[in-house]
Amino acid sequence: MTDQTDEIIMQKVKDGNIEELGVLFERYNVRLFNFFLRLTMNRVISQDLTQNLFFRIIKYRKSYKNELSVKSWIYQMARNLHVDYRNNLKKEGDLFTRSEVFQMDRVEDDPDYPEDDYERLEKAMTYLEDGQKELLVLSKYQGLKYEEIAVITNQSVPAIKVAVHRAVKQLRLIYFKRV
Repeated sequence: MTDQTDEIIMQKVKDGNIEELGVLFERYNVRLFNFFLRLTMNRVISQDLTQNLFFRIIKYRKSYKNELSVKSWIYQMARNLHVDYRNNLKKEGDLFTRSEVFQMDRVEDDPDYPEDDYERLEKAMTYLEDGQKELLVLSKYQGLKYEEIAVITNQSVPAIKVAVHRAVKQLRLIYFKRV
């Protein structure tokens, strides 16, 4: 693997050296798959969305602006792709159909967090609004900073902080009351 920054690699891709995208794919494909998996709860769909995202990166590579971080630009595209996917589901009237039961890989040796807690948390996440779920996935599961999420969602950092706080509060209510 190369020691070059994402921005240098993306500039090469933008300039027509598409092979360099393989480096970005290696750096981001697992994280992006997990991002989609947390939102769709379907492995096959998440694989398709991840693949489609990298096709979009190739297609729209000229729109990348050097002043943006590649990470933020890619997650912004991933977010838009997921919104398109959700909108297509709504059009098809298939929003609540799931073809696969979501199974998370769990840490089995941690006695403080039994498997039932993880299942309960995942179930509680399904009750959140799409926007709240997306913010929690970006901040808590993907580990993005509020500044990065602000760029991705085109909102201010304080607005993101408030929205994440509210999403966590809502998740807590659902977790302890519904599930």
